[in-house]
Formats: sequence, structure tokens, C-alpha cells
Amino acid sequence: MDGADVLGFWAISVLFVLTPGADWAYAISAGIRGRVIVPAVTGMLAGHLIATLLVAAGVGALVAGAPGLLGALTIAGGVYLVWLGFMTFTRPATPHESAEAVAGVSRARWLWKGLGVSGLNPKVFLLFLALLPQFTSRAAPWPVRAQIMVLGLVHVATCAVVYLAVAVTARRVLSARPSAAKIVSRVSAVVMAALGTGLVVEQLLH
Repeated sequence: MDGADVLGFWAISVLFVLTPGADWAYAISAGIRGRVIVPAVTGMLAGHLIATLLVAAGVGALVAGAPGLLGALTIAGGVYLVWLGFMTFTRPATPHESAEAVAGVSRARWLWKGLGVSGLNPKVFLLFLALLPQFTSRAAPWPVRAQIMVLGLVHVATCAVVYLAVAVTARRVLSARPSAAKIVSRVSAVVMAALGTGLVVEQLLH
């Protein structure tokens, strides 16, 4: 693995992360609340890191080779996104929540929900499984597993920059517009629920 491989992977990683999806919707929802941005983004990053570890350890190939297990993971991830979207839609975030209300929202809960958003997304896992090995070389002085970890960390760093930027931008743009913040929060909820429904329907049809 040389610098060209890392740059090539990073270019694809950037395109993937810049594509709005469930991660963006969750980051926006956390951004509107403000005080939970860091734990929410940390949870999502942990999900991507876990996917990297699974691929590096060779577990990814075993899961991908077990259609029943992969299907169950897909359905679980889809149902989770639908549930999270429903909860966000019924209780949309607003920038003027009291400090007591925000403090009452467990930061650990936002971290775990973020982990679920990315960690239970089978498309993230399958992307890593298909993409990471292509940018490694058995002739390189580093073991393939180490190369995969390096590329995975590059991706996680890219996710950190983009998701934090999305959350902070949502906070700054919507902080003085509570009605707009509620609308954006509910739109984000619909996006999460729609993506989750799509995952479940796609799996059931196949």
C-alpha cells in the first residue's frame, strides 16, 4: 500500500461520506439540540470503526457468506432506523430547549443511538467489505490487516470532519429559527424512516 492507494481510497471515502443519508439526518437532529453533538457523532464513528475491525479480522467475509445472517442484520438495521425516525418525528428537536431538558437527555443514549445508525447499516458494512481490500497489497511490507485498519481510520477521520460540520452548521443556521428547526428535524426523521423501510422492503423482496 502506497500513498496513491491511500489517496484513491480517500477520494472514494469522501464521496461516500458527502452523500446525505441516515448519518446526515442523525447529525442534523443532534446539531439542533447542540449539547449532544459530540456523543452522537462519536457513536456514528464507532459504528464505522467496528465495520473496519470486522473486515480486518476476516469476520466480514464470513457474515457476507451467510445470507441468513446478513439478511437478519439488514432487517434489524432497517427496523432500527424506522423506530428512530418515528421517535424523532414525534419529538422533534428544537434549539430553544431548556438546559434542564437537554441535561435530562442522556448523552450516552445519543452515543448508542449513533452507534446503531452506522453500526447496524449493512450498506456501510458491505461497502467496507467490497472496497477496503481493493486498496491493499500483499506485496507491501505491512500486513493486509494493518493496511485495512489504516484505510479504515482515514475513513473514520473523514466521517468525523463531515458529520461534525453538518451538525454544527445545522446548529448555527437553525439556532434562531425554532419553527424551521422543527421542520428540518421532522424531515430528517422521515429520511431515516424511509431509508429503514427501503432496507426492510429490499430484503423481503429478495
